[in-house]
Amino acid sequence: MTTVVRLLPRAFAFVPRVASAGPVHWRRRLIATLLLAAVLTAAYLLWFRDSSLVRVERVQVTGLSAAPDAAQLRAALTDAGQGMTTLHVDQSRLEQVVAGSPVVHAITVTPDFPHGLLIRITENRPVALLSTGGHNVPIAADGTLLEGVDAATTLPTIRTTAQPSGHRLGAGPALDRVAVAAAAPPALLPKVASITIQPGKGFVAQLANGPAIWLGGDARLEDKWAAAAAVLAQQSSQGAAYIDARLPERPVAGGVDAPTDPQPMAEGPAAGALPGAPAAIPADPSEGTAPPAAPTATTPATPTTAAPVTPQP
Repeated sequence: MTTVVRLLPRAFAFVPRVASAGPVHWRRRLIATLLLAAVLTAAYLLWFRDSSLVRVERVQVTGLSAAPDAAQLRAALTDAGQGMTTLHVDQSRLEQVVAGSPVVHAITVTPDFPHGLLIRITENRPVALLSTGGHNVPIAADGTLLEGVDAATTLPTIRTTAQPSGHRLGAGPALDRVAVAAAAPPALLPKVASITIQPGKGFVAQLANGPAIWLGGDARLEDKWAAAAAVLAQQSSQGAAYIDARLPERPVAGGVDAPTDPQPMAEGPAAGALPGAPAAIPADPSEGTAPPAAPTATTPATPTTAAPVTPQP
């Protein structure tokens, strides 16, 4: 609407040039049309859009559930909305009403002509519990501290010695771990007990009564979480000590107990063998025949000496 107001002087400056072109009766009709449009625009801007004819009488506020002061916020938004009209909604004023509540992430306003106004609140969802000095505070994905919000105790714990400034956690390793928790699948997040940073492994999410998940750096966290969840869903991952999802294309379940390798059974002794005697080894396993008998040694005959012949006289 502000743009329309800015363009009005230019439009009126353009009227004389348009009116000077074409037949006289067309010029008169054009001038009359432009004047009527100017009068209607002025009436709309200066009177109708702020008149009681379109005043907001019904305000509906949705989305407020986790805020500890939800009733006060709803009343304040309703009061502010009823001071507007459906043709002139001041959203910045409504945002100022909820600016002091860290639970409110965003606000969307939809007028319902002629007397209705719908205000939708998007709340900050707690993704972890920030533990500082033994005090746990729910924290949203963007680092907003949700003091007073009744969050589930099954959320992962982020332990840190850094002191938050105001209602928001500053940049640093603790906020990086919060981002890791925010990237986890909703079904898997309540099973995560803690998130730490370990040398050589990067971000490590320890599951309660389950393995640790190695996630590496902060790149492609959604893909890494999805890969880890796929491995956990497999029967073969039961008993794993860790899930290495640093390469989401090749997740690995480590520390799984290997199945027992069945050993071959020993062969029994050959038929007729004495107890404890070694089994006979076939000469040719492909034929399974017995070895040939050893040749019998022959005793050589004793050589005889011929008797000398006596010559006759």
